[in-house]
Amino acid sequence: MSASVFETWVFDLDNTLYPATVDLFSQIDRRMKAFISRTLGLPPDEAFRLQKKYYHEYGTSLRGLMQEHGVDPAAFLADVHDIDHSVLSPDPVLAAALGRISARKIVFTNGSTDHATRVLEHLGLAGQFDAIQDIVASDYVPKPQIAPYERLLATHGIDPTRAVMVEDIEKNLVPAAALGMTTVLVRNDVHWSAREGQAAEADGLGHCHHVTDCLPQWLTAWLDGAGVP
Repeated sequence: MSASVFETWVFDLDNTLYPATVDLFSQIDRRMKAFISRTLGLPPDEAFRLQKKYYHEYGTSLRGLMQEHGVDPAAFLADVHDIDHSVLSPDPVLAAALGRISARKIVFTNGSTDHATRVLEHLGLAGQFDAIQDIVASDYVPKPQIAPYERLLATHGIDPTRAVMVEDIEKNLVPAAALGMTTVLVRNDVHWSAREGQAAEADGLGHCHHVTDCLPQWLTAWLDGAGVP
């Protein structure tokens, strides 16, 4: 299918617009544990256990902390995203490919707008996107629950049959495909992005229309009409 038929491209942020090998999320992970330990008065090991428990039960640790402990989401987001973004480097290949897309481009993330903005700046992608839908704009309901996808479509007037969603977590593409979007999985072996307990097998990815290990390469090939890897 030609890229010209699409009106909107939706991109996840972390481990999608930059390689998971950068390991930016490990900084956020450590700060989450420290925030929970400090806020709830828990030993670090117990805070880490609770962090992961809430992630699996609620979709994000933040959602669990809000529901179970009344934690202020603004304080949490500001604290856990206070990290060193300088580990990111500009990606001229991705920047060039994104610049060739005349359709709308939207970042759709379970993180904050402030974090997304800083990531885009360090990647040399500032100004490439028309909008950011962060966890706040999603009313703190995370992907892959259906509500934030419906809000994304309604807020931006997106026709899902003329939209692409690019994401590194395969379960987050299930609602997108169900809504009629074309989906692209950016595959990696990082534990928080891979399928639960196993590598992503081709026969379990029917909702992923395209799978790539390298987004800049895939997007460039798509735009060149040379077939996608």
